[in-house]
Amino acid sequence: MPWKETTVLDDRITFIAMYLTEELSMAALCRTLGISRKTGYKFVQRYQCYGPEGLSDLSRATHHHPNGVTEELQERILACKAAHPTWGPRKLRAVLHRDIPDIRWPAASTIGTLLHSRGLTVSRKRRLQATPSYTLTQPGDPNDVWCADFKGHFALVNGQRCHPLTITDAYTRTLLRCQALARTDTETVKPIWVAAFREYGMPKIIRSDNGAPFASNGLAGLSRLSVWWIKLGIRPERIKPGHPEQNGQHERMHLTLKMEATKPPQADIRAQQRVFDRFRHDYNTIRPHEALGQITPASLYTPSPRSYPLRLPEVQYPSGVQSRHVRTDGRIRWSGEMIFVSESLIGEHIGLDQLDDRHFVLYFGPLPLAVLDDHTRSWLPPKTAAKTIQTLLKENLG
Repeated sequence: MPWKETTVLDDRITFIAMYLTEELSMAALCRTLGISRKTGYKFVQRYQCYGPEGLSDLSRATHHHPNGVTEELQERILACKAAHPTWGPRKLRAVLHRDIPDIRWPAASTIGTLLHSRGLTVSRKRRLQATPSYTLTQPGDPNDVWCADFKGHFALVNGQRCHPLTITDAYTRTLLRCQALARTDTETVKPIWVAAFREYGMPKIIRSDNGAPFASNGLAGLSRLSVWWIKLGIRPERIKPGHPEQNGQHERMHLTLKMEATKPPQADIRAQQRVFDRFRHDYNTIRPHEALGQITPASLYTPSPRSYPLRLPEVQYPSGVQSRHVRTDGRIRWSGEMIFVSESLIGEHIGLDQLDDRHFVLYFGPLPLAVLDDHTRSWLPPKTAAKTIQTLLKENLG
């Protein structure tokens, strides 16, 4: 019979002890213990090679892996990781394969195991993915949607605050601007947008959060910056307040920016901008993006055919739409009364289009922004007017 289940090691030791006395032949000894001669010779050989430890069960793992990572490949992988310490195994493998396609690079999981064994990985908390609570525009081409935001400010070595303004193309994930700014007001931010429009052309939509200078607490969330965008033929699109995940890919870029370009902070704004410029170059032309099939944003992006105009176009309205000039106090005259509209629209012309016998839709350029109740001379609450405005937007953009 075979080795006894509960005393396997003891039986093997007894077998070797009896074998060493040479009182029984191998065949007789194996018959006595109920094992085959093949098994007997195997344990004699293991005893001779490894001593008593050889009688224990050995690992069945192979000593040589035909697909194992050679030392040369390990060195190349580790060198790539040293050059890009924040990259994970998938990005490392993609860029190694892109740069040296003739080599059969190991799987990303194998690279991950190598990095983990060298203490070069950090476990991250899994983040819950939130679904936007209302519809945002899904880009189908470059420049359909640009995303803009300020990454949280941080202090430079000289004590000055740095506010990084970031602009990305939503379709290709190209980082169009990463600008170190000392302030976030419209006067500081607007020249950065002018430079971006002149270099890349203009998008159809700019998506942002609800903070200044992109938006305000006034009517329809208008700010002076968004009024300027509308005059250029660009539609502002804002995420829901308190839901940065609705601009998730832009926020993910901010995480990479924080890890690779803000620690440690630089001496001053100029030095920090040099770091941002290097980061933007690497982000667009070197770093592969998993969402793009591990290719770079620069390989997909093309500038917009909508060039920045030499002169800001005048806002015009079709016949039948009543036009009003917004006065210096943000009000318009309507039916013999003064109605406050918005300080962001001071000096601009708005349009009021009759919806029914009581309501008028306020337009600025082609965009419906609010609904006026002519009986009460007041603006409908945003939620009440939202369905009407969304319907009009679909009709205008359809």
